[in-house]
Order: sequence, then structure tokens, then C-alpha cells
Amino acid sequence: MTSCIIGWAHSPFGRLDAETVESLIVKVAQEALADAGVTAADVDEIFLGHFNAGFSTQDFTASLVLQASPDFRFKQATRVENACATGSAAVHQGLKAIAAGQARIVLVVGAEQMTTTPGPQIGENLLKASYVREEAKIEAGFAGIFGQIAARYFQKYGDQSDALAMIAAKNHRNGVGNPYAQLRKDLGYEFCRTESDKNPFVAGPLKRTDCSLVSDGAAAIVLADVDTALQMKKAVAFRAAAHAQDFLPMSKRDILKFEGCATAWSKALDHAGLDIKDLSFVETHDCFTIAELIEYEAMGLAPEGQGAHVIRDGLTQKDGKLPVNPSGGLKAKGHPIGATGVSMHALSAMQLCGTAGDFQVKDARLAGIFNMGGAAVANYVSILERIK
Repeated sequence: MTSCIIGWAHSPFGRLDAETVESLIVKVAQEALADAGVTAADVDEIFLGHFNAGFSTQDFTASLVLQASPDFRFKQATRVENACATGSAAVHQGLKAIAAGQARIVLVVGAEQMTTTPGPQIGENLLKASYVREEAKIEAGFAGIFGQIAARYFQKYGDQSDALAMIAAKNHRNGVGNPYAQLRKDLGYEFCRTESDKNPFVAGPLKRTDCSLVSDGAAAIVLADVDTALQMKKAVAFRAAAHAQDFLPMSKRDILKFEGCATAWSKALDHAGLDIKDLSFVETHDCFTIAELIEYEAMGLAPEGQGAHVIRDGLTQKDGKLPVNPSGGLKAKGHPIGATGVSMHALSAMQLCGTAGDFQVKDARLAGIFNMGGAAVANYVSILERIK
């Protein structure tokens, strides 16, 4: 391990009409520094995760972090982007800067404002994370892409609507305890399972409750090398960090296998010397419920086509042997794209420090994080452990 999280901050996720991308970035940057007990002058490098793709007219955003303090002026600041895994991409760049000896303390911020964009344009913006040459005409945007994935999965392995509804209900129930979550309401299994005016089909077999939310929000973490971190109030270490990038076109791979996800998990667990079931909990990328279902298989909890057994057996419930998405996940917490991966790291660090409040996992010791860009194209896994 070369790096630790020593501080964090998290805005509410949701429709934040009073905020801008700039105000969100500035607030979480200032709050994360204060939480870590360091100043802007102490920071050696800054990474900003911001997907944008048309959500903001301000598309050159790395220097917006400098608005948080005049002491950031002339610091290295870089915007990082890798579709819906943008936040984790920024985190992993921070780890590399520290591992290379180029930085001692790094500030990582993730932010996005999506709700000010008209609905049809939101779909167009998100499809920019697909292989435009072949996939841009798919109806219903990214929901259409995952609707096709769900339809293929159902065709091969049978109707999994019950399992998807269980996943949605679990994550909405978990989100009730998360003060940062966009939708803090226990919708229940029956509502998630049943088509209705309030829960219509959106794409293929996916209903509204199978789809993550359009969100605004930001999160930030402060990273430090281990020696520095051990002098701070708290230190959550990276036992492992892995990134596996797959082909962009779905036509070039078996889209039901999420092989990049499986590869990233395998690399991270091998590096950490752990098995998936050694983890205390996992925050995984449930942009759509079918994604979480297939990720169960990719992370090694079930053979291919048998992910439904994981949720049916209660393994991934908050009181199960391996809670998945105790924060409510993207499904309930929201999914402001650039912020999502940073949020996962911040909330996981809270869990490991025992400060997650009503969504706290009992005796949390080891955290696993999976953040995905596109349809299992950019795949990032982090494994965290508190050392102070």
C-alpha cells in the first residue's frame, strides 16, 4: 500500500437548482481539506473527475478547483474523464502520483450537474459513452443499451424480473439511511416488481425502478502517502487498486460476461491477498439493476447466469454475509457521473471509520468498490482498509 484516504466530503445528491458545477466543486474541496486537517498549501496535486459531455457549457473545469483557495494557484490540476467511471479514474490517478513520488498529498474531486439539461439531451449526452458508430441509434439512451443487455440475459438464462426487483428494493431500502441520497424512500419489492403508471417499462424488461437517477452532486477525498497519513487523525489505506479497460463496441465481446469487471476484481483481490467473501461490504456500480446482477457473477459470487441466487439467498442484503450497496447505490443515492466514483470511496471510508450513521455496516473492516464506465468498458476496483 502506498496511499491512504485521510479526509473526505460529500454533497447531497439530487436536483440542486441553487448550485453550479463550480459551487459544488468549491464546497466539497474546502470541506474535504478541513476534514483531513490539511490546507490548500499542503496539497501537491489536484485531480478533478468531470464527465460533462454537454451537461455544462463550462467544459474546461480543472482550474475550477482553484476557486476553493488562492493557495491552490499554480498547483498541478488535471481533469480526468472515463465515462461513468470518471470519479474512480481521478482517484486512481491520484494514487499513481503518490506512488511515483511526485506528490505527498493529493486532492481528488468529482462533480456533475445533470438536471439542468433537458431530458432528450441527457440521453444524447450519455450515449456519448457508447460506441457511437454502432450504438448511437439505440432508443432510450443508455437505458436502451442496458435494456438490450437485460433482454439478452433473460433470453439466455430465463426471466430475471424477480431478481431485478429484489435488487432495486434492497438498494432503495438501504438508501433511506444515507443522508446524501437522492431518493430516501423504501419502495418495497412489490412496487419495484410491478409495472404501473409510476413504474413503467423504460427499455426492454427494465422498469423505472431498474434505472439509476439523473443527479447533481459532488464528492472529494484527500489522499496522502502512508507515512504522512499515519500522522493524521485517520487513515484508510488502499490494499489494492486495479483498472481493466475493455473494447468499446459491445459487438466485440460477450456483453453478458462483464469480463473487464471480472478482470479488475481478480487483479485487485490477488494483489490484496483476499477472497471476495473476505470483504465486509461492496459498493458496486448499479447504474441499472441488471448491471448489479451481472456484477455478482463477475466478482465471483455466482457462476454465469446464476446471479439471481445471490440476491434471493440474502447474501447481499445489508444484514447478509456480504452487503452490497449499503449506501443505496446509484439506484437510490443518485448518479452524478463525475462524482460517483469519488462518492463510493468517500462513503466506503466513512464505513471503515464507523461514521456512516444510519447506513453503517456492522464491524466493517474491508471495503470493495467497483465503478464502471460505459457498458463494462472502463472497470475500476479499489479495496480499502482502515489502518488508523
